[in-house]
Amino acid sequence: MSFTKTPIEQVDFPGLVQETLPTMYDLPSESLEEPGLPDQYHGWQGELCSATFCPPSHPPDRVMVASDLNLYYDPYHPKWYKRPDWYAVVGVPRFYEERELRLSYVIWQERVKPIVAIELLSPGTSNEDLGETEQGGSPPSKWEVYEQILGIPYYIVFNRYTNELRVFWLQGNRYREQKLREPRIWLPTLELGIGLWLGKYREMKRQWLRWYDAQGNWIPTPTEAAEQRAETAQQQAETAKQRAETAERAQKEAISRLLGMGLSAEQVAEALGLSIEEVNEQRG
Repeated sequence: MSFTKTPIEQVDFPGLVQETLPTMYDLPSESLEEPGLPDQYHGWQGELCSATFCPPSHPPDRVMVASDLNLYYDPYHPKWYKRPDWYAVVGVPRFYEERELRLSYVIWQERVKPIVAIELLSPGTSNEDLGETEQGGSPPSKWEVYEQILGIPYYIVFNRYTNELRVFWLQGNRYREQKLREPRIWLPTLELGIGLWLGKYREMKRQWLRWYDAQGNWIPTPTEAAEQRAETAQQQAETAKQRAETAERAQKEAISRLLGMGLSAEQVAEALGLSIEEVNEQRG
C-alpha cells in the first residue's frame, strides 16, 4: 500500500529551552482522584476506535492512538494535563522514540498535536466536555485546551445513554458543530469517516463508534479481517471443489457418449486427451 504524505504541523514554544522541560518520565501518569475514571464501556469503545482507525495517508508505524492517556499540553505549566477518552496523532512514531510504550503524550517533546479527540459523555464530566463550564479558569477546561490551546481539528462527543453523536470542526480558532443528516460524518483531512454502527463488539450488541473508509464500508478490526479472510478462503475452496466436480461429471458424460457412439476406449482417450486407465476408471 502506498501512502500519500500530508504535511504535519509541528508545535513550537517560543522562549522555552526544550532541554530544561520535564520529559515523559518526569511527569505523573496516574491520578486516582480524578472524576470520570473509565468504566468497562470506555475501555471497549476505545479499543474499537483504535482497531478501526486506519488513515490511508499514514503508515501504521506513524500513527499513535490512545485511550485515557495523559496529554500534557502546556510547557509553561508542565504539570497541567488532560486525559481524553480517546485521541489520535498522525505523523509521529507509534512508539515513544521508536522503541517504548508511552506513559503519557507530552506535546513539547512530540511536537505534533492530536488530529482528533473523542469524549464519551459521563454525568460527571459532560459540562466540561461540551464547553458548558465557566471558561478562563486555571487550569483551563478540556474544551478550552482542545479548541484554543492545542487547536485539535476534529472533536467528537458521543453520549452512549442517548446514542447522540456530536461533531465539532475547528474553524479559525473556534469549534463549529456540524449538522448530521445521519449518525456518521466524513472527516476530509483524515480521509476517514466516523459514525454509529449497530453491531456486536465483544459479544455486546449496541451502538458503537467506529471508523469507515471512502467507500462507506466499516473498517474491520484485525479479528474481523482474519475471519473475513478465512471465510473467503473457505468459499474459494468450496467453489474450486464444485468446479472440479462439475468438470468430472462433464468428462464422465463425454466418455459415456463417445463409447455409446461405438468408439473404442483408445479412440475416446485420444479424443479427450486422457489415458486408457482414466477412461476405464470413468466409465466404471
